[in-house]
Amino acid sequence: MLRRLYLVLGALLAMAGPAVAQQEPAFQGRSLSSLIADLKAQAPMTRNAAAYSIAGIGPAAAPAVPALIEALDDESPAVRFPVCVALLEIGPAASAALPALEKALDDRNEDVAAMARKAIKTIKQE
Repeated sequence: MLRRLYLVLGALLAMAGPAVAQQEPAFQGRSLSSLIADLKAQAPMTRNAAAYSIAGIGPAAAPAVPALIEALDDESPAVRFPVCVALLEIGPAASAALPALEKALDDRNEDVAAMARKAIKTIKQE
């Protein structure tokens, strides 16, 4: 009886393994898709927090790159800066953002321009 229980539990764990591996990336309990949605929130601080949270996910946040590219045009430097940080943390998988980051090198905010420069170097692995 106990042996049968172990076999059933083993089979369940084997089936659960792939399901767990396909789980959406998250940061502090927030899914990547919800963070991407927050990049378009009305409040700049919500957009700022979303970008920093995406940065916290790192390379697994690569699906957020298109939304981050769009967010590089945000009116607030408090959003554009963490967007550059997020792209830096994603690394080479954010190569689609290079044209937008190169444009950000001329950002009127010096901190944003400096972080864009760092992100470009990291993405290009220089």
